[in-house]
Amino acid sequence: MLDATRSPLHPAARETLLAALDAGWADPRRLHREGRRARHLLDRARESLAASLGARPDEVSFHPSAEHALRIGVAGLLHGRRRAGRGLLTSAVDRAVLLHEAHEADPGRTPLPVDGLGRVDLAALRSALQSGGPTAAVAIQQANGEVGTTQPLEQILDVCRSARLPLLVDGTSSLGRVDTPSAHDVLVGDAATVAGPPLGVLVVRTGTRFDPPGPRWEPEHGREPADPWVPLALAAAEAWQQAEHAREVEAAAARELVDRIRAAASAVPDVDVVGDPTDRLPHVVTFSALYVDGESLVDALDRRGVLVASGSACTSSRLEPSHVLAAMGALTHGNVRVTLPLASVSPERERDVETLCRELGTVVREIRARLGADDL
Repeated sequence: MLDATRSPLHPAARETLLAALDAGWADPRRLHREGRRARHLLDRARESLAASLGARPDEVSFHPSAEHALRIGVAGLLHGRRRAGRGLLTSAVDRAVLLHEAHEADPGRTPLPVDGLGRVDLAALRSALQSGGPTAAVAIQQANGEVGTTQPLEQILDVCRSARLPLLVDGTSSLGRVDTPSAHDVLVGDAATVAGPPLGVLVVRTGTRFDPPGPRWEPEHGREPADPWVPLALAAAEAWQQAEHAREVEAAAARELVDRIRAAASAVPDVDVVGDPTDRLPHVVTFSALYVDGESLVDALDRRGVLVASGSACTSSRLEPSHVLAAMGALTHGNVRVTLPLASVSPERERDVETLCRELGTVVREIRARLGADDL
């Protein structure tokens, strides 16, 4: 499997989840013995995850999904700073949920452009903050989950500080696989990135003006109407802890495998590898094949036992060109995206990479031949 946007649970996280089904099933707001035990376990999960992210426990909240955590993060910043402005500034390669939130906040604002590698244009950021409408916050990904390119967060934070604006960093494709960034006011992650359950995590630094609209809930520092299910929170914290312990070794191994894929793809005629070749996530790579559609590539590789994704398909029901590749000026069809799972949940990943590298040229030639494009 080379498509780890969702993967099996880390073995340690799975064991924690199963044990927590018996020990942490109760409502952590109840005062009886089982409720107090659940509260204690939830507090432990929060403390463990906060330590992994370099945050304080009272800065960390759990959310039903990464997308939900992103929306809460944006809503808290925009509502908290509603007197300063209403606009949310993000980039053209950020996740669709952030682009949607930015459009909802200020329909007339254009996302920040990026270069051919997918990196934010800092000059455009400065210009947008100087000449655009009133801005309440900036939201930028740590690294792109489709092409792997990392963003210059320290420089972006400097620009935000000069403009007295908070910075939300979307780490839903990166946290746990690379170092946690220090340049942020609000940080969002996804436990699924580290082979945990798909549970969103939101970090709001102390002192950040943050005030979600609507009722003032008691759970999760007022950010959610209900507490998370304790077994999921414990499994997420365990997965993150395991990923932290193995991160350097894991990143080096993943980077070496991705380098093999990049070399194999580059060797096929009319195939371009997109994204930064060095300043990138260690486990992500996307390449584009001319005269070939991504869905056919995915299907042909699947028949050879290799599971990959296509950047051309944003959803399973609507086959649309990738907005990330379009913003980069790259080929928006014929795309294959590889997201390596952790070695702990995919012991066969090196074999799958070898198969992909061996079969890719043949697969591309066969599809082109069927389409009559092999002689173009």
